[in-house]
Amino acid sequence: MGDKSKLEQNQEEQPISLLSRSLITGFVGGVFWGIVGLFAYYFNFSEVAPKTYLLRSWLDAGWTDRWLGDVVSLIALGVISVIVAFIYYIIFKKINSIWMGVAYGALLWGIVFYVLQPIFPNVGPITGMGEYTIVSTICLFILYGTFVGYSISYDYEDTLAKNTQEDRKTQTTKA
Repeated sequence: MGDKSKLEQNQEEQPISLLSRSLITGFVGGVFWGIVGLFAYYFNFSEVAPKTYLLRSWLDAGWTDRWLGDVVSLIALGVISVIVAFIYYIIFKKINSIWMGVAYGALLWGIVFYVLQPIFPNVGPITGMGEYTIVSTICLFILYGTFVGYSISYDYEDTLAKNTQEDRKTQTTKA
């Protein structure tokens, strides 16, 4: 029957790197909070949907107003969110505070609604939007930033703690 260590069930799984987990967190966060934003749009809490920014600003096709436009915009939002999570990972991963995620979400809202607003011709200026839209989108961005930011920071701290614990075990067994 041979060597049992070659069987798949006896192989130890390689852990996913911290960066990979952070990028996965970004994608999942982008899709999840994009779905929440889509519900906010359909239930009239917001005048803008993810597809308003990601598709309708550049495409004039009929499918962008249907369910396919929602799906494509959610996938695009997930990909963009990977980039946003990578930026957080590089700059803020060592700050283990929920408030950093809140600030990051508010910063992202400001970037999207003020700085990048001129590249979205389909969306009017923030001064022309209703107060429900402004409050809903700020809250949505803050929740998104908190989810992505705190998940990455917590994972970083947890990984450091596990590595420190493994180092102590290794030093104890060597002594």
